[in-house]
Amino acid sequence: MAGPGVKSSFWTGVREGLPFLLVILPFATLFGVVSSDAGLNAGEALAFSIAVIAGASQFTALQLLQENVPLVVVLASALAVNLRMAMYSASLTPALGKLPLWKRAVCAYFLVDQNYALSVVKFETERDLSLAEKFAYFLGATMPLCPFWYAFTVVGALVGSAIPTEWGLDFAMPLAFIAMIGPALRTGAHRTAALVASVAALTFAFLPFNLGLLVAAGLGMAAGAEVERRVGAK
Repeated sequence: MAGPGVKSSFWTGVREGLPFLLVILPFATLFGVVSSDAGLNAGEALAFSIAVIAGASQFTALQLLQENVPLVVVLASALAVNLRMAMYSASLTPALGKLPLWKRAVCAYFLVDQNYALSVVKFETERDLSLAEKFAYFLGATMPLCPFWYAFTVVGALVGSAIPTEWGLDFAMPLAFIAMIGPALRTGAHRTAALVASVAALTFAFLPFNLGLLVAAGLGMAAGAEVERRVGAK
């Protein structure tokens, strides 16, 4: 039986994750619409979301596939966009790394930008949480995110082109990243990585097949790591 602290942590995660529905619903619907326009049916769009569960990578891969880009470039670009998940995992390892293997697998699969942003702040500010309470909080923060991502992918795929482009549903993606990245820029290394990656993405936007994203990601991570190395050496 879960103790009161575990249940409380779970429902706290649910409550704190609910505001992200304002982003998840239009973003997932838009992916469903784009999938439909690309020729996928609702089942294929849902399978895509279940298998990848990473909105930015899904949009990137779908766009490149529509442009008949070589598969190796599609995979490399999608992985580059999603490289942040490796950093997220490393960041959460001190808090969740002692969980049983199956629980770590659950966390790895459901790890997305929003529940990471909530969890990393929660675990840093409330260090007395037990391992069970941390896991419960992570699951709670996931509940308003992933199930609705799946459901509204299907909604978007079913309604397809019936949604007017004038609605501008694509606003959700930049808003989501601004909301999450802004508060996370706590150190000079974070800010340097973000600045270098942003400038590089604009500078190398002319490269074909979205290869500018690969260059920007690498330069941003290298710059952030170098700043962190120099700070640690002082």
